[in-house]
Amino acid sequence: MYKAGVGESGREEAAVLVFADIHVNPKDLSLEELWNIWEEETRAALGAREAGKVVALYKVSGQRRVLAVLDVESHDELDRILMAGLPMAEYLEMAEVLPVREYTAFAEDIRRRWQQ
Repeated sequence: MYKAGVGESGREEAAVLVFADIHVNPKDLSLEELWNIWEEETRAALGAREAGKVVALYKVSGQRRVLAVLDVESHDELDRILMAGLPMAEYLEMAEVLPVREYTAFAEDIRRRWQQ
């Protein structure tokens, strides 16, 4: 993990940036129940985006699938959010969760040949 601070992009960086590929499995929900819970989920997601926890958020066209980049303080916080902190947590499957970093920071490491 890296320390929080202001990155080269000018935005404040948290301890961990994470890419998540999230699939929605409505299981035994009726269509109306799915609409209702997904509406609740969209409010939570947009609120998290406004709060800075969600850096980027995309719905995959034609699929029950969302791609997100999250800005969390720790892996523990990530686990709490994904496993129980979302309205649809019970219906979400994490297809892939990857730690990521700003490309500009990577480019700077390359320029310095990984030297501090």
